[in-house]
Amino acid sequence: MAARALNIVATVVRVVCSVIGAVILLYAIFVFFEANPDNGIVEFTRSIRQDFGGFTENLFTPDDLKIRETINAAIAALIWVVVGTAVSKLIVRLAPAPKAKAG
Repeated sequence: MAARALNIVATVVRVVCSVIGAVILLYAIFVFFEANPDNGIVEFTRSIRQDFGGFTENLFTPDDLKIRETINAAIAALIWVVVGTAVSKLIVRLAPAPKAKAG
C-alpha cells in the first residue's frame, strides 16, 4: 500500500513539474516570437515564469533583451523538468519493494 501511495506522489511531482516547465517554455516561445504582451495567455505565462522561474532571470545577459529572456526562461523550464523527473525517480526508489504472495 505504501509503495502505491509513493508511486502516486512521484507521478504527481513529475506531472506538476512538467506542466510548470511547459508553461515557462511557452512563455519563452512567446518572447522569442514577440507575442502581444497584453494578451491574457502571455500575461499568464509571464506570471508563472516570474513566480516559478525567476531564479534564472539575468543568468545570461546577452545584449539582445529578447534573446536574453528566451534563453533564461528556457533554462528555467528545463530545470523544472529535470529536477521534477529526478525527484520523482527518487521517490519511486524510496518505495518499499512489494512482498511476494505466499501460495
